[in-house]
Amino acid sequence: MKFYNSIVVFLFTVSAGFSQIQMPTKITPIGKGWANNSINVVPYRKNSLVTFQGIQYTAFYDSAHYVVLAKRKSNSPVWEIAKTQYKGDVFDAHNSISIGVDGQGYLHVSWDHHSWGKHLTPLNYCKSLSPGSLKLSKKLMMTGLKEDKITYPEFYRLINGDLLFFYRDGESGSGNVMLNRYAVKTGKWTQVQSSFIDGENLRNPYWQIALDKKGVIHMSWTWRESPDVATNHDVCYARSADGGKTWTRSDGTKYQLPIKEARAECVAKIPQKSELINQVSMTTDHNGNPYIASYWKEKGAKAPQYHLLYLKQGRWINLNLNFRERDFSLSGGGTKGIPIARPQVLVWDNGTHTAVALIFRDVERQNSASIAICKDLDKPVWVCEDLSLQDLGAWEPSYDTELWNSKNVLNLLLQKVQQKDNDGQIAMAPQMLSVLEWKPLK
Repeated sequence: MKFYNSIVVFLFTVSAGFSQIQMPTKITPIGKGWANNSINVVPYRKNSLVTFQGIQYTAFYDSAHYVVLAKRKSNSPVWEIAKTQYKGDVFDAHNSISIGVDGQGYLHVSWDHHSWGKHLTPLNYCKSLSPGSLKLSKKLMMTGLKEDKITYPEFYRLINGDLLFFYRDGESGSGNVMLNRYAVKTGKWTQVQSSFIDGENLRNPYWQIALDKKGVIHMSWTWRESPDVATNHDVCYARSADGGKTWTRSDGTKYQLPIKEARAECVAKIPQKSELINQVSMTTDHNGNPYIASYWKEKGAKAPQYHLLYLKQGRWINLNLNFRERDFSLSGGGTKGIPIARPQVLVWDNGTHTAVALIFRDVERQNSASIAICKDLDKPVWVCEDLSLQDLGAWEPSYDTELWNSKNVLNLLLQKVQQKDNDGQIAMAPQMLSVLEWKPLK
């Protein structure tokens, strides 16, 4: 089935402190989906949008709880949409859909995972019947090892076309990071790491990952001591240059696996009860230096603020963007309704300077899709503007990392949703999902 959708274009003019720049954005609708909670637009979807050889794919739950797939030629208003045979428990916003495309063009899909307490979710995974197809296979196994308590599935494509699959084995406050690898030559999965970041049955890591242009895996994480969000603390870091087999700190010293709290490289020491959020974002610059975006509240501050952590000449730098006014508190378990979104971070070369942008949502900006831009990180002046004027409710940003990494074009998945604390829902009619396009102008 093909849908011909209209395109809406916005043009914003902002002051960058030393010149005026224009930021054109284009919004292309896809179709309507479930919106009673934030399951379609949570930031830990890796990926919600993915481009391979000029074709962009996405996935979402519809109002009947079915997994829906869609694809288009890059930048086209025409989406081909297919409802699959699979459903998910949409009442829990953790159960999001993750997709990846391997080097042969097969679409891989994992969905409906949140293990907690006695509620266990074994692996839900399948792939397309042929390259580029939206028709899915029957459910498949990967390795069969530690695949009965899965949460937060994530796909990443390596330079040679193989896929990595990260997930959590266990539950909030007591879980470990797992890593499988799919080989395009054999069509088989193998386990690369079992519990290589180990919570020692005392805590669990909430991670984010970026692959740089050389294929190096960069991972950062926060620790959580219990299901209570308020027990989040610290930001740590590791990298791997061999597909996840061995891991080092930022200075190249080798980790003894598994990585435990006592020997993890701590990028930022952040105490519990600092309103530190988990599962944020990271990226790298053209030299492979990592950048991490998050938010927390510093001691004595009036409100949680967005922060940028980045590595420069072997030293970690912590920038507080410091433009927020309203206070709030994180506590309790489950998916929460929070007045600001977890940020996504972008980095690009701006002449001889490094430019950075954070994509976010904030009630202070009427829940719009907003962007904070720094044109020169050596002179960190941040300018905030809105990419869309729509009130998106509890939306959190996710974007097409493959498209950004290859062409410096941002494609954000948008949908207006609501989210109550403790995985609650708010009665809401199905809402349109769409893709917002933005390009930085130098």
